[in-house]
Amino acid sequence: HVHSEYSLLDGACRLTELVRKTAELGQTAVAVTDHGVMYGVIDFYREAKSAGINPIIGCEVYVARRTRFDRDAKLDSHPYHLVLLCENNIGYKNLVKLVSTAYTEGFYSMPRVDFELLKRYSEGLICLSACLAGEIPSKLLNGDYNGAKVTAECYRDIFGKDNFFLEIQDHGIREQKIIIPQICRIAKELDIPLVATNDVHYIEKEDAEIQNLLMCIQMKKTVFEDNPIKFPTDEFYLKSGNEMSELFPNLPQAVENTSVIAERCNVEFEFGVIKLPEFRADGESDNTAFFKRLCTEGLYRRYGENPSDEAVKRMEYEIDIITQMGYVDYYLIVWDFVKYAKDNGVPVGPGRGSGAGSICAYCIGITDIDPVKYNLLFERFLNPERVSMPDFDIDFCIEGRQSVIDYVVKKYGSDRVSQIIAFDTLKARAAVKDTGRALGLSVKFRNDVSAMIPKDLKITIKQALEKSLELRQLYETNPSAKKMLDMAMRIEGMPRNDTVHAAGVVISGVPVTDLVPVKTSGDAVLTQYTMTALESLGLLKMDFLGLRNLTIIKHCCEKIREKNQHFDVNRISVDDRETFEMMSDGETTGVFQFESAGMRNVLSRLKPESLEDLIAVISLYRPGPSESIPKYIRNKHNPKNAEYKHPVLREILGVTYGCMVYQEQVMEICRRLAGYSYGRADLVRRAMAKKKHDVMEKERCSFIFGDSGEDGDSACCGALANGVSEETANEIFDEMSGFASYAFNKSHAAAYAYLSYQTAYLKCHYPEEYMAALMSSVLENTDKLIEYIDECRKKGIIVLRPDINKSFEDFTVEEGNIRYG
Repeated sequence: HVHSEYSLLDGACRLTELVRKTAELGQTAVAVTDHGVMYGVIDFYREAKSAGINPIIGCEVYVARRTRFDRDAKLDSHPYHLVLLCENNIGYKNLVKLVSTAYTEGFYSMPRVDFELLKRYSEGLICLSACLAGEIPSKLLNGDYNGAKVTAECYRDIFGKDNFFLEIQDHGIREQKIIIPQICRIAKELDIPLVATNDVHYIEKEDAEIQNLLMCIQMKKTVFEDNPIKFPTDEFYLKSGNEMSELFPNLPQAVENTSVIAERCNVEFEFGVIKLPEFRADGESDNTAFFKRLCTEGLYRRYGENPSDEAVKRMEYEIDIITQMGYVDYYLIVWDFVKYAKDNGVPVGPGRGSGAGSICAYCIGITDIDPVKYNLLFERFLNPERVSMPDFDIDFCIEGRQSVIDYVVKKYGSDRVSQIIAFDTLKARAAVKDTGRALGLSVKFRNDVSAMIPKDLKITIKQALEKSLELRQLYETNPSAKKMLDMAMRIEGMPRNDTVHAAGVVISGVPVTDLVPVKTSGDAVLTQYTMTALESLGLLKMDFLGLRNLTIIKHCCEKIREKNQHFDVNRISVDDRETFEMMSDGETTGVFQFESAGMRNVLSRLKPESLEDLIAVISLYRPGPSESIPKYIRNKHNPKNAEYKHPVLREILGVTYGCMVYQEQVMEICRRLAGYSYGRADLVRRAMAKKKHDVMEKERCSFIFGDSGEDGDSACCGALANGVSEETANEIFDEMSGFASYAFNKSHAAAYAYLSYQTAYLKCHYPEEYMAALMSSVLENTDKLIEYIDECRKKGIIVLRPDINKSFEDFTVEEGNIRYG
């Protein structure tokens, strides 16, 4: 009976700490039974298994006082509690159904099950009668012994004689001490076993203060106010076996029954096995043959009647890998909804992420960037040595994104498509502000303290104290600040509330609730597991991303086609001299990815002449790799200055003038210099990016001296065998290791550089139409609107009566002037 951090702002048990403490106590199993949800199940399971602890999967469900459909404020606002534990995988599936239906059918203030649901989904579940909020304890406290006994009989009949336990607890609460003898009497009269539990909400006894803080945050109260849900004692921590035995010296069997239950509870999850929905195209019986035909037709459409041998061989190679790894349906599913979007006038991005490196994706129209021309690697996206599922993230025009999702729901069924949950966590500043509010500190004080935390991405309070001298001094001299920051650090990183993932959608071959629990959020149905948990379970997760720049391009092109009906932005030249001259002058206000002052400065120094230059700048203009920008610019203007430690590096790094910029370059160096397979090279690249030093040192030896592959890795000959000296090989490996954590995915950069170029081309050649479309997209942002109006005036474009309440339709272009409203 344990409430983790996923009993939001109630449980204070972090999963990692819960498992650590369980092992420290010498216990072999621990349960998680969060209130009405199963949010943390997968993380808990993996954490416990890795520590050799048996994870007991459960939930403390809410049971409607009447039926789950009744919604009377007086009668149905306070459902009973009931603890359900999964004995086996059948029990897990049934618990998923119960928890899901409690939301989709029974939600009223909270998710509720009822007796009808419990009877339908009881198999494989062990039931405990719960805490004081359970129906049996509640009736006993109300003096209704017979009613409590009848309820106990009912639960025994539903779950079976050996699967229902009467729960006893003693946290030093008067009401618990009153009902324990009565529960024991019912147990004896009905021959129902007892089980002794502690209602765990925090791990150590001293954590009671933190748990109370979380509940004050939840209730928007201070720790000094009366709080109806505040715990009356500090006994709700994870107790040892000895402590529990001391609580119930006359009921040893009740304590021992925790072990009896734990030994019976064994759920096994299957990770890494892909569960793709089956794709069916009208009139097609063989998906593989259909996919090959689409690829072949697309090859000739993209590369002409005589495609190069390189393109043909690459396509055939990719088809073999895709087929071998079982991803044909995956490609077809994505192809189908991208085709729907394009056929119905919904602009789709040219690519996003590593998927742009697939020539098959390019040929069938999922992406629109040529992977051969820009030397993009398929293996960065998919290779036989990759254990995780590949991921096509697709950008859509924000106005048409929902229609594409609606199409997917209609095609696969509303019960097989779901949005995905995400969690807002208590980040450094939020943790400080929430803690300060709960401690009754003034708004000004807590805002002043939180403002001292540097705005670095993912910074922690501890890191802020090390980085900010001002914050550190306040911490050391002001007791209120010290208490607030100390307590904030203890809740920092915990989930605060659930939300809807901005773009994630899961598509299943069976009803989603056959596999994972769901919940409702307004009209939306969400999985209760996060994106990473769903991926680990092998479910197909797609990102349907709304990109405002696609909407801007769409509106601009609509205006252009009023004059030139044949205009197609996807057929413009990518070598337009005027466009690159405009970018070289730093005139990129309103250009996707290139409108910041810093980026304009880089462009004016770089003088880009090709899409390759734009790809490199997008990749370099980030913390870390930005240090290489001066070197890149110098070498571009003076290519003879570029230095290469080995002739092969000239072939790999020549396109970036000797600078290591892309993840794909790291992979190519491993392959060309040391004989790695692309798959192993990608694994090394990942290890370097995550700074896995043990893996990297092992790979250093393999990179230099070779590897027979006896440990399960693919064999490689090593750099020495290719004529590279040990000293040079070490230097190259050091350079890769130092840069890999900053290196960028070229496939993603190439796709976004192309989109950026399109916006620059439109601004250069159709400034009135482009600026009108651009301004319509930022009407809610007055600062941006003023910036774009100033840009128009510099170009001699007249903007009349800017009104931030108008929509795009109020923009018209007449005789070179924007007329607005």
